[in-house]
Amino acid sequence: MDARKPSPSAGERLKELRVRLGLTTRDVEEKSQQIAEDKHSREYYLSHAWVTDIENGKFTPSIYKLYTLSAIYQRRITELLSYFGLRIGDLSRYRTSVGVPKTHLLDSGADVDIEKVSLPVRFNPEFRLDKTNLLAQIVEKWDEIPVGFLQHLDLRKSVYGYIGLEDYTLFPLIRPGSFVQIDVSQRKISAEKWKTEFDRPIYFVELRNGYVCSWCQVDRGQLIVIPHPHSHQDIRRFDHPSQAEIVGRVTGVAMQIVGEKVPDATESPRGSARVK
Repeated sequence: MDARKPSPSAGERLKELRVRLGLTTRDVEEKSQQIAEDKHSREYYLSHAWVTDIENGKFTPSIYKLYTLSAIYQRRITELLSYFGLRIGDLSRYRTSVGVPKTHLLDSGADVDIEKVSLPVRFNPEFRLDKTNLLAQIVEKWDEIPVGFLQHLDLRKSVYGYIGLEDYTLFPLIRPGSFVQIDVSQRKISAEKWKTEFDRPIYFVELRNGYVCSWCQVDRGQLIVIPHPHSHQDIRRFDHPSQAEIVGRVTGVAMQIVGEKVPDATESPRGSARVK
């Protein structure tokens, strides 16, 4: 559908909402007048003729008029946007595909509860955790649940971070463009013994001008950010906690493992190829 053209089906759905609520186009006009006066802007106002034209697919309402309709019809504005082909759920895909240079925390989002995701709800009883397998052969049943419901699972202790396309601090252990799960209840450097780099605790750290995901040590009031030896980056020191504060310990990573250039020892990370 051409986004510039009005959608007849969208108008029909809006009309259905209005009729279901027992409202006439004059009622909508009157209620929109109240909102426009409260907002001190005629952009929020819909005359009964405008309402009729929108319902007949002659016009696409502006964001201000959609705001008004959302309030009057008591529906989320994201739902009304979906009538016109704007699916908020698609934003997550675009956010991950375009990428940005800087490492940052992800916005939890206030509207994710209306989006849905398929999750496995029953597994094959013969499935063994120690064996590699296709997920399709492991899962017996999938169900769609609202994304917002996920916060009732483990998000009470976890937030999620994105590793910027220019952040090679823990490359190749954690690659640029990766997503990390962070347990915010673990904000102190662990004293546990580790044997390999895969066992060494990783932390997501907030700096004055951004974030970094790295191995860490605390020494005489300073937080030491330790990069991977293959990243060709320097160890950095920050006054702790005034210049650097631990957001939490990284407990999970989702990342691509192909499609990017390994940084050369003589090449700075900023000059390295970005993930496509």
